[in-house]
Amino acid sequence: MSNEPCFVYMAAGSKEEASVIGRCLVEENLAACVNIMDGMTSIYRWEGKLENASETVLIAKTMSNKVEALTERVKALHSYNCPCIVTLAIKGGNLDFLSWIKEQVIN
Repeated sequence: MSNEPCFVYMAAGSKEEASVIGRCLVEENLAACVNIMDGMTSIYRWEGKLENASETVLIAKTMSNKVEALTERVKALHSYNCPCIVTLAIKGGNLDFLSWIKEQVIN
């Protein structure tokens, strides 16, 4: 498996929960940076019912070899039974920035 920069998209039930998760991921070198965007509205089906909820988006910048540990850490911290945690590949961009991501998550 190659070790490439990637984004991890997540959603949390509140800005406070997102802040706790984001800070933990950066402090533990699982992410170089976490962006938190409050005020998202999610419409989804859960346990057979249509739901409408306010959520907060998190986007972590990390390396692909950290995704498994990052996912387990988020699941341990998260209030949801089945939190949204998905990896998005980065196909290009500012090489200096992508190098910075790698430098930040190296242990």
